[in-house]
Amino acid sequence: MLTIHHLNNSRSQRILWLAEELGLDYELVKHQRDPETLRAPASLNAVHPLGKAPVIEHDGQVIAESDAIIEYITRKLAQGRLSIGSDSPDFGEYLEWLHFPEGSLQGALVFDLIYQWADAANDVLFGFYDVEMNRQYAYLDGVLAERDYLLQSGFTAADINMTWTLEFAEARGRTQSHPNLCAYLTRMRTRPAYQSAIKRGGAQDLTVLGKG
Repeated sequence: MLTIHHLNNSRSQRILWLAEELGLDYELVKHQRDPETLRAPASLNAVHPLGKAPVIEHDGQVIAESDAIIEYITRKLAQGRLSIGSDSPDFGEYLEWLHFPEGSLQGALVFDLIYQWADAANDVLFGFYDVEMNRQYAYLDGVLAERDYLLQSGFTAADINMTWTLEFAEARGRTQSHPNLCAYLTRMRTRPAYQSAIKRGGAQDLTVLGKG
């Protein structure tokens, strides 16, 4: 049995959505952020030393990191569904998009959030990250001007991985000037499996990660 440890308002929403898209049977264990600090609770430390989400348990293994979990589930539990095999011409592009959210987007967004919380005032430091974020979202917006999903061939787990990060970016006010990103998020949110994941895991409130 697959066990998914889900932290509210977190990346683990991706893994619930993936499991729902694939029609997998899984046990859901919910964890709640501390309402004051927004940190993960001690209950997650008992699951994995890093005390983070998402984290899954399967066949005696405990696995953290969104990208690794997605690869594990699609390849080991779903016979490759929603992933791209190494023999496909889309394999390289799939890997790029699968890892782009955590590898390129997420770090700058966390900086943006912590910088605001800390009332920092280093214009040079902020300017560096601001330029990088604007470049990244403009790039994505251009790609999505020509297709409905990250890959021309259709919906994959890379779209699931990307969506939550773009929802975080939306809360930070980073997507609203990019119409194709906004349209993409609307398409993703209307998928039945996305709605099922929200129903089972609980509604997201990413305003806590937003500006203001």
